[in-house]
Amino acid sequence: MLKIFKYSFFDVLRSRWTIIYFLFFLISTLSLLYLSNSLSKAIASLMNVALAIIPLISIVFGVMHYYNSRDFIDLLLSQPIKRKDVFLGQFSGLASSLSASFFLGTIIPFAIYGVFVSGEIWDFGILAVAGLFLTFIFVALSFFISMINEDKIKGFGFAILIWLFLSVLYDGLILLFFVSFSDYPLETPSILFTILNPIDLSRVLILLKLDISALMGFTGAVFNQFFGTSSGMLVSFLSLIFWLTLLLWGIRHISQKKDF
Repeated sequence: MLKIFKYSFFDVLRSRWTIIYFLFFLISTLSLLYLSNSLSKAIASLMNVALAIIPLISIVFGVMHYYNSRDFIDLLLSQPIKRKDVFLGQFSGLASSLSASFFLGTIIPFAIYGVFVSGEIWDFGILAVAGLFLTFIFVALSFFISMINEDKIKGFGFAILIWLFLSVLYDGLILLFFVSFSDYPLETPSILFTILNPIDLSRVLILLKLDISALMGFTGAVFNQFFGTSSGMLVSFLSLIFWLTLLLWGIRHISQKKDF
């Protein structure tokens, strides 16, 4: 698995799309830091960019990488290599390369602006952790979608629909639910609905750390009220781990059962 990981990691890292991804975050972060002239404000602004771009790029690039690597995967499967090692090696290499591009594209500008000698280093750390989790979760989701759909067009379609649902439609549907059942206690459902969406989980995790109550919204306020800042962050963190673990189990299960 390690050799497959290394090959996939460096292969994707050399891709022009990965370089563009790195440059996008580098330029965006530098611009936000320059315009806001405040590390905490830049982190809050960068959060909105990261929560929209990271899931989209991760799931689309993951689907594209999987389908373009089918011949290579078939070759590896014909060798005396465990199936789970083939797919998990490909997944971890791709997710790690995208994570490196995101992390380097954001840490370099923040380092230039002195984040390591300021109190905002932990705020940036939470943003980086949330971005890394989103990258791994949505790359895993892209592999899961691709492995259950032989047709490339159908796989891309499902990937875009899932991203659109989790990024845009999900919050609208939850808001409609809250308005419709406003006469009932909604604290517990709001927490459950947040846990079911890794993007919302990441947003709550970052905002709890930044302690920006005005931007938390109903679910973030509930997390803060019921769990407190530290406990709410822990619940969000463990929920993201659960998401990633569940998707990795799904990839492993399909790789063992499906006839490729």
